[in-house]
Amino acid sequence: MAQPLVKKDDDRDDEAEYSPFLGIEKGAVLQEARVFNDPQLDSRRCSQVITKLLYLLNQGETFTKVEATEVFFSVTKLFQSRDIGLRRMVYLIIKELSPSADEVIIVTSSLMKDMNSKTDMYRANAIRVLCRITDGTLLTQIERYLKQAIVDKNPVVASAALVSGIHLLQTNPEIVKRWSNEVQEAVQSRAALVQFHALALLHQIRQNDRLAVSKLVTSLTRGTVRSPLAQCLLIRYTSQVIRESAGNAQMGDRPFYDYLEGCLRHKAEMVIFEAARAITELHGVTTRELTPAITVLQLFLSSSKPVLRFAAVRTLNKVAMTHPMAVTNCNIDMESLISDQNRSIATLAITTLLKTGNESSVDRLMKQITNFMSDIADEFKIVVVEAIRSLCLKFPLKYRALMNFLSNILREEGGFEYKKAIVDSIVILIRDIPDAKESGLLHLCEFIEDCEFTYLSTQILHFLGIEGPKTSDPSKYIRYIYNRVHLENATVRASAVSTLAKFGALVDSLKPRVFILLRRCLFDSDDEVRDRATLYLNTLGGDGSVVETDSDVKDFLFGSLDVPLVNLETSLKNYEASEEPFDINSVPKEIKSQPLAEKKAQSKKPTGLGVTPSAPVSTVDAYEKLLSSIPEFSNFGKLFKSSAPVELTEPETEYAVNVVKHIFDSHVVFQYNCTNTIPEQLLENVIVAVDASEAEEFSEVASKPLASLPYDTPGQTFLAFERPEGVPAVGKFSNTLRFIVKEVDPTTGEAEEDGVEDEYQLEDLEVVPADYILKVPVFNFRNAWESMGPDFERIDEYGLGQRESLTEAVNTVINLLGLQPCEGTEVLASNSRSHTCLLSGVYIGNVKVLVRLSFGIDSSREVAMKLAVRSEDEAVSDAIHEIVGSG
Repeated sequence: MAQPLVKKDDDRDDEAEYSPFLGIEKGAVLQEARVFNDPQLDSRRCSQVITKLLYLLNQGETFTKVEATEVFFSVTKLFQSRDIGLRRMVYLIIKELSPSADEVIIVTSSLMKDMNSKTDMYRANAIRVLCRITDGTLLTQIERYLKQAIVDKNPVVASAALVSGIHLLQTNPEIVKRWSNEVQEAVQSRAALVQFHALALLHQIRQNDRLAVSKLVTSLTRGTVRSPLAQCLLIRYTSQVIRESAGNAQMGDRPFYDYLEGCLRHKAEMVIFEAARAITELHGVTTRELTPAITVLQLFLSSSKPVLRFAAVRTLNKVAMTHPMAVTNCNIDMESLISDQNRSIATLAITTLLKTGNESSVDRLMKQITNFMSDIADEFKIVVVEAIRSLCLKFPLKYRALMNFLSNILREEGGFEYKKAIVDSIVILIRDIPDAKESGLLHLCEFIEDCEFTYLSTQILHFLGIEGPKTSDPSKYIRYIYNRVHLENATVRASAVSTLAKFGALVDSLKPRVFILLRRCLFDSDDEVRDRATLYLNTLGGDGSVVETDSDVKDFLFGSLDVPLVNLETSLKNYEASEEPFDINSVPKEIKSQPLAEKKAQSKKPTGLGVTPSAPVSTVDAYEKLLSSIPEFSNFGKLFKSSAPVELTEPETEYAVNVVKHIFDSHVVFQYNCTNTIPEQLLENVIVAVDASEAEEFSEVASKPLASLPYDTPGQTFLAFERPEGVPAVGKFSNTLRFIVKEVDPTTGEAEEDGVEDEYQLEDLEVVPADYILKVPVFNFRNAWESMGPDFERIDEYGLGQRESLTEAVNTVINLLGLQPCEGTEVLASNSRSHTCLLSGVYIGNVKVLVRLSFGIDSSREVAMKLAVRSEDEAVSDAIHEIVGSG
């Protein structure tokens, strides 16, 4: 039974929720539903029971087929009641129960009777329910009534019909498109909601015809729309037309801009804001075009309505990312919002000011923010921290004030994500502003004295081991590091031991002191700490043994690991102890892919690997095992790389085919993964015929057909091409699936003896330069870059043209090169005007490649890029530049 409504005590938490339905059970409510069958209906009680049923359904409770049917038939008896409130509840429960086709007919006559009722409330709701539960057959019978309802004088009925049309357009578009004349008439309605719904439906009917949408917008922007809601909708459609026509418009000629500017003088605030937002989001918008929109948004900043203040400051925040100077006139108004009671508004105001402020305003902003930070949640604090980081990079001379601010808030209370954002910001400032290194490192050292997060402590110690030895006085950090060996958990102690060893390797004057501290660690209670101390003492010569050269020691401590850790772990587990030592070169360098069992669970499309689904093996291992088992390909040597599957067919076609490109030193093997989706067919002698006329450097050398392809059973056919060794040949291949098709008897499952030759055209396939590059992560890019040296470094600058955003430009280049992003540099801050991306990988021939990309975007969205490449081979560095130059 439902719990009684509990009165809130004054001392209870105001945020607590009290529900009159708390604790109700489905079984009890279904028992109560028998009240629907009473000869004398109690309308109030019936409404209460329906409310409980609706609550259960909306909470995710599922009814069995029998339960739903019983409730549905009981509810239909309530049509005999004349209570308007109960009738509305009946409409709701019928919609939620979604009866099956054979049950719908029970209520169809009652609903059609209500649809022609003199009571407008009955008519509107009956239309909504009928359109929700009926199929196309019944819809054609009531289409005449729906057309009449669209132009009905009562706005409630007209809106109900229009909204139903919007929903029906998804399932029965052909029927709804026949209503265009009536909908066009409804657009001229004086009722605000009717005009709004009519415009929405009319646009959806025409949305696939760009010319029709343009004509619609042109006709309506002449002043026939009165409803503010419809006006907002029209502004959005106008923005869409402007975006789509941007490529065809003459320079300086922007269609419909005058209409948007005119809407800034509308009497409705929602229309004014929608127009201002639309102008700020125009592609390539100029400062002159922005000015009127910025002016009205500035007025909203001082509005008494919180929603208008929030909308204005959020829009200005976005504008500040691309046109910071255009927003500076609003700075005084935004400074007053820092003390706004709404913390979301205050946070947006601060972050906008940080983007638009000048160097002289930094100190004043810092004082205001300091008082503000304690009053907001961590999620808002993170936004502020990221904005401060950007400001510091913009004005590096102000690093002391900003670094001190970050250090102070780092010592305050906060969650992991908030503290991590601060630490990440300090690390970035240390890397990008040389003068900030020593003070920043000391702030981090002071933080780990009281840090409660193991992950952050280990990351700081790792960073300290890289940057600390390069400072003018490295010895001052030793005390902080060694304190971690005594006062922390085993994970942090082990990390501190590694950091001590790095100081000993790089700073000769500290080596004796480090030896003493490492020997003390030999008596630690944790195995990992003792093992690390023993290893580093042996490596550095602290135990009296003969050590390697300095370069070998530094390479061991600071060198990057060329293989993914998961692959190394798997290889070590599979290694059997013998006289032959473990060879790290045998570890696959390709990043371990998703297990096959998970892939097959996600999709019925062929994974392309002829192995047991449950086998816990990476795709690279499975591919190599599969290819080496085929005699035609066994002499091709070691597999360098296998691509992700490339789809050659559209979804839901008769045959599903994708292809995996396997790259060897002088061969390329195409593995075509095929699935027959027609139950009545058996395919035999399946092969893909390839036309390589647009790939002149490739010559076909071997093929392996697929003998049989039954229904829904993936199979593979292979084709091998030879190419010049060491040459990253590219080209386009046309593919045709050829086979013998045999009809299958659905009753016996046996195929006919005679078959018919047939073929199926597939999409073209390209071999691109990125296919010859293997993604291999580097876990310390700076050290890897420095150790690679500048001998074969190649640097050049490129113009990437206009882009929607800097993120699009970065992703395009990453995909073009096929290298592995390092240290999370593929992720850009939302307000970035410049960005540095670090990439690493191995070029065919096992040549290591490191790439540093520097991007910048101007106010017209033109993107410039500086590309620096280092590799172990001069020809490979040149090849990377050629890929970008030709891409």
